Amino acid sequence: MNEIKKILIPIDFSEHSLHALEYAKFFAGKFNAELILLNVVEPVVFITDLTMGQINIPSIESELLQKSEEKINELVNSLKNEYNVRGVVKLGKPYVEIIEFSKNENIDLIVIGSHGHTGVEHLLFGSTAEKVIRKATCPVLIIRPSIKK
Repeated sequence: MNEIKKILIPIDFSEHSLHALEYAKFFAGKFNAELILLNVVEPVVFITDLTMGQINIPSIESELLQKSEEKINELVNSLKNEYNVRGVVKLGKPYVEIIEFSKNENIDLIVIGSHGHTGVEHLLFGSTAEKVIRKATCPVLIIRPSIKK
């Protein structure tokens, strides 16, 4: 088994991704590993009509990127006293960016939250976590939603 030096946590600021971060913090503490928080902003595409096709709206994307940068920096600042942590914001398809980033950065472990979609919801939205599992070149730890009793 390889040493765990870099842990990637895809963060969409949902309860599920923040729950996964808690697990990642545990591993970072045990292995003295770097935490890398990755937020991926999906490109904003509007379908106007059949003659014009799709249009990209860069101003909305830049605002979303800026807000994501601010949120990721807040999260990093809240952790930096206890952990070696950095945040990254990318524009693209989440699972593609997660896989590419993990390869380029030689990530040792991906800790990702699962939203727990099933049935029709799963068919419509797919699963980023599922795609990451299939394509990742490093171990992936899936953190299921916490069950409240």
